[in-house]
Amino acid sequence: MKHARPFVCLAALAALFVGANASADVIAIQNAEVHTLGPAGTLAHGTVIVRNGRIEAVGADLAVPAGATVIDGSGKVLTPGVIAPLTQLGLKEIDGVEETNDVGSKQPRFSAGLDVTDGLNPRSALLPVNRIEGVTTAITAPGSRQGGSLIAGQGAVISLAGTHAAEGSFVLKPRVAVFAQIGENSAPLTGGTRPATLAALREALEEAKPNGLRSGAGLWRAAQLGPFDVAALKPVLAGQTPLVLYANRASDITAAVKLADEYGIRLIISGAAEAHLVAKTLVEHRVPVLIDPTLDLPARFETLHGRPDAAQLLLRAGVRFAFIDDSEFATHNARNLRQLAGIAVSYGLSKDAALAAITRAPAEIYGLSEDRGSIERGKVADLVLWDGDPLEVTSAATQVFIAGAAMPMISRQTLLRDRYLQRLKAKTTP
Repeated sequence: MKHARPFVCLAALAALFVGANASADVIAIQNAEVHTLGPAGTLAHGTVIVRNGRIEAVGADLAVPAGATVIDGSGKVLTPGVIAPLTQLGLKEIDGVEETNDVGSKQPRFSAGLDVTDGLNPRSALLPVNRIEGVTTAITAPGSRQGGSLIAGQGAVISLAGTHAAEGSFVLKPRVAVFAQIGENSAPLTGGTRPATLAALREALEEAKPNGLRSGAGLWRAAQLGPFDVAALKPVLAGQTPLVLYANRASDITAAVKLADEYGIRLIISGAAEAHLVAKTLVEHRVPVLIDPTLDLPARFETLHGRPDAAQLLLRAGVRFAFIDDSEFATHNARNLRQLAGIAVSYGLSKDAALAAITRAPAEIYGLSEDRGSIERGKVADLVLWDGDPLEVTSAATQVFIAGAAMPMISRQTLLRDRYLQRLKAKTTP
């Protein structure tokens, strides 16, 4: 117990620091290399002025308002906050502990009507772990679990400020999209084959139409959806809410585009290991993709044609894309998105395009770009100050701002590190 008090004090000081900055009217970050990801491009020695949580001005020679809190960014890089476009943050803690996993349902009864906002936890230990490494916003999606439904449910946009967010602003946008999947992972949920999967999706969409599926007598014939599911799919059919379909094989992606075109659906493809093979189709139908730039090994038959320069091929073809971590531990390591972007750079993607793929692009794909994704006047001040190139693993975030508030650079991992470093020091000190 004798070691507990310093950490309590540290956490208290951090909370005071956040509170003070959250209430500060004006913050000015000076002399940083500012990657705006907007019309201003990159400013070698830029200044960003934040007032009441939003960006008031961006430029090279800006006068600092009187009374502003000034932060010297000399030798540092300022970027928009990283946006993780496909996670389960706030829904899970430990993969091996079932009680901490609220990702989705194991019952087919719960489908599109499942809403993740009912289970989100702003006190999740995974939020600060990812936040202190530059992730400020995440799309949290439900997952189709064994025994569950092909359509997993509705996801939400959350702020990684967590409990530090202003009241009512942890969930930034509920029901941002409906999530489902086709391909190898979905086959067991629908009878074991791709045709069965597409038939199940069509059946669900037909059932959600205004007239629904009817029997010969004109009575409602419930196929797989309950009333909440139907209500959730109506904005999808109206083109108001996107459908995010996980698909990797080129033929699956083509089938998904055909389905979306048939029903007038705004489609987003996630996974997309072979998307570069059907880039022309994606461009023609304006379908963006969420890809893992390291998904280049034939781990499954549906990813046989994955390749490390896929992002560059998609960019050259004109396909909009954002980066995701499609690994088993993606939620715990959403912070690795900048490393994945750096890997894409090593295979030919420009640094600007790679940085956009973890900031501006996900904001545009999910309809968040009015407020987030770039450093521009009027946008929410989600900013990260780095001690070097953010796409290099040797660089680190020195300060993260969410809605203009400086976040405590503390997580469960840093507390454990410091705790055991102190014990080690105590043992080795004469």
